[in-house]
Amino acid sequence: MADFELPIFDFTDKFENHTVIAEGGLDLTTEYQGHPTTVLTRSGKLICVWCITHGGPCGPAAESLDYGKTWTRIDDRLPESYAATHRNCPTLQKCDLGNGKERLFIFSAKVEDSAYNFDSKMPQIRYNRLAIVYSDDDGSTWQEAEPADLSSIMPPTGFLTLKDGSLALFGQIKKYTEEGSKEYEKIWMSISHDFGLTWSEGREIAISPKHWLCEPFAFRSPDGDEICVLIRENSHKGRSMVIFSRDEGKTWTAPVETPLGLTGDRHEGVYLPDGRLFIAFRDRAIGSPTYGQYVAWVGEYGDIRFSRPGQYRIHLLRHYGKPDVWPGNPWDTGYSGVELLPDGSVLCTTYVKYWDDDRYSSVVSTLVTPP
Repeated sequence: MADFELPIFDFTDKFENHTVIAEGGLDLTTEYQGHPTTVLTRSGKLICVWCITHGGPCGPAAESLDYGKTWTRIDDRLPESYAATHRNCPTLQKCDLGNGKERLFIFSAKVEDSAYNFDSKMPQIRYNRLAIVYSDDDGSTWQEAEPADLSSIMPPTGFLTLKDGSLALFGQIKKYTEEGSKEYEKIWMSISHDFGLTWSEGREIAISPKHWLCEPFAFRSPDGDEICVLIRENSHKGRSMVIFSRDEGKTWTAPVETPLGLTGDRHEGVYLPDGRLFIAFRDRAIGSPTYGQYVAWVGEYGDIRFSRPGQYRIHLLRHYGKPDVWPGNPWDTGYSGVELLPDGSVLCTTYVKYWDDDRYSSVVSTLVTPP
């Protein structure tokens, strides 16, 4: 079966499974709800954070105590510095502290100038350090750690715990020519030995002169002995990329293409109870009938490792983006949180133009039980 012939299950009309966490409005500067991520804590609490407008100011946050059925805003729990100086697609992560405790993180971009140009397609601010906010009490209180000297023009999207107990963080480096055109993007890896409060200098682990590599998603093979990193290819002329390590990140394979059905932006996923992978992303597979939409790929780890198509894809939520409208174009969706719930269902949360009207993006979740 050719990759583009993967079956597609359309779940977009399962409105009873949808929850609008933050409704978009007509004011771009305050009502474009964008780029959420989520975390499911050890206690069963769900936390969601996002930013306002495309890659704009952080600040909004919400929690759910009933696995995503209802949400309560918790913006006031975050430090004042979070909304004032943190920008661009915050990412939620967690690590085990031992003794039944865990630490929650919000990674974002720390800026020295909080100005934002809403008439531009890119923020007119400097993303010169990685911003870190963390909580050791299940998200009840948060504090800011010292920013790290790591490239954060896009906050790091990959995170996992290594076998020696240290933490690994994966992000991207962008380089531009003096004229302002993009020269390359590549992937870095950084290590923390103090549960994420300080980080080593970023080490380049993936670069390809013919590809723009960004937004890595890191996870382990089912036996735990291999690390796989899915990578967005930002020229969108081909497929997404993938690298592997069997020595805890010391060495890596060269980037190679993924199966076409996994081609997209900002991968995020979980293992299902039966061992299959469920990976959600913004579909950028050339020729795909759901191009630009929020989708999920379901398959086995071996499908990624040996470049097999996988089993099927799911169209998760319908995005009513409009051509020649920024933000809100036909592919301005798909950054998401993906959480496996105790009953085996998956909660997927993204930003999306949920209604076919002039409102900007909303933050919406959908509950999915994969076939």
